Amino acid sequence: MFLYMINWADKAVFGIIAQPVAKEFGLTSAQIGLIGSAFFLTFTIGGLFAGLLNKWMSLRWALVLLSVGWAVSMVPLVVVAGFAMVLISRMFLGLTEGPSSALVHTGVYSWHPTEKRSFPSACISVSGSLAKVLFAPALAVVATNWGWRAAVLTLAAVGVIWCGAWLLLWREGPYGGRSSAADDPANDAATPDTTTTRVPWVTIFRTPTFLGGAAAVFSMYAVSTVILTWLPSYFEVGLGYTRVQAGAMFGIPSIAVFVILLLTTSIGDRLLVRGASSRVIRGIVPSIGILLCGLALVTLPYIHTPVIAVVLVSLGYGLGAIAFPLLNSGLSEICPPRQVAGALGIFLAIMSLGGLFAPYLMGRLVDAAPDAATGYASAFQILGIINLVCAVIALLTVNPVRDALRLAR
Repeated sequence: MFLYMINWADKAVFGIIAQPVAKEFGLTSAQIGLIGSAFFLTFTIGGLFAGLLNKWMSLRWALVLLSVGWAVSMVPLVVVAGFAMVLISRMFLGLTEGPSSALVHTGVYSWHPTEKRSFPSACISVSGSLAKVLFAPALAVVATNWGWRAAVLTLAAVGVIWCGAWLLLWREGPYGGRSSAADDPANDAATPDTTTTRVPWVTIFRTPTFLGGAAAVFSMYAVSTVILTWLPSYFEVGLGYTRVQAGAMFGIPSIAVFVILLLTTSIGDRLLVRGASSRVIRGIVPSIGILLCGLALVTLPYIHTPVIAVVLVSLGYGLGAIAFPLLNSGLSEICPPRQVAGALGIFLAIMSLGGLFAPYLMGRLVDAAPDAATGYASAFQILGIINLVCAVIALLTVNPVRDALRLAR
C-alpha cells in the first residue's frame, strides 16, 4: 500500500507543480497536457513488461528495481530543467511505473483466494487516494514554501527509503503460484486456483470479460489522468481557489474514492463468499459506477457554483473508481495464477491508453475556450460521454464466472 502511495504521489506531483513549472518555463496549457499524455504513453508501454518481469525476477526484487527507477527519474529535474527535461523525466517515470500496478496486485492476490480479492484490491486502489489526501497537501506546502524542486526531491528520497523496509518485511503468499504453500495438498479444497495450468494468452485476451473490462477501465482511467494532471489547476484557475487551497482540495475526490471503494468491495467480497454471482459484483456493479460517473461529468458545464462543481467531480470520480478493484479482481478470477501478472499487465496497459489522449485533450480545450472554466467543463463533459458508452459495453460483456469456465475447458 505504501509503495502504491508513492506511485500515485509521483503521478500527482506534476499536477501540483504544473502552474509554477509553466510560469518558470513559459509553458502553455497544451504543453502541460502533452507532458501528461507523454507520461501515459510510456506508462502504457511499460505495462507490457509486467509479465516478463514477473517471469525473470521475483516480485520482491522487481518492485525494488521499479521504485529505484522512480527516484532516479526525479533527480534530473533539479539539475537541468526546461520543457524537454520535464518531458523526458516524466516519460522515463511512466516507463518504470507501467509494470508496477500489475505486479503490486499480483503480490496482494498471492495472499488471498479469488473470492476474497476485491477488498484487498480496493486497499491498493485507495492507497492512491491516500496519497492525494496525505501527500498532495504536504507536497503543495513544500512546493509553495521551498519551490517545486524541493517537492520532487522529497518524493525521490521517500522512494529510496521504502526499498529498505520492503526488502526486510515482504514475501510472496501461498496463492501466487511460486510458494511451496501453493503445492500443499491441504490447500486444494480452499484454493482451487493454485494449479500450474496455463492457457494461451490470446484466449484470455479474447474473453468478453477482458475486452469489456478493458473498455470500462480505459474510460475511467482517462478521468483519473485528467484529475491527476489538471484538477489542482482546475480548482485554482477554473474555480478561483488559491494554490494552497487547490492542493488541499486535491484530496477531496480521493476521500470519496476511499469511502466508496472500501465499502463496496468489503460488502462485495462478503456476498461472494456467501454465494453471490461474480457477474453481479464484478460486472454489473462497476459498470453502473462508471455510468453514474459519466452522468455527473456530463452535467458539469451546467453547474456555475464552484462548491457544487467540486462535489460533483468528487462524487462522480468516487463512484466510477470502484471499477478498478472490482474489474482487476474479476480478471484475476479467470486466469491461472502464474498468468495473473501478465494478463493484468496487458489489461492495465490498455487501461492506461486513456491517459494518452485525456490530459492533452484537456489542455487543448482549455487553450481554445473563451475562459478556463468553460474549457475545463467542456473537457469533463466529453470524458463523461465516453464513460457512458464504455459503461454500457462493460454491462453487456463482463462475466467472470462464464469466462472462467470457458478457460478451464
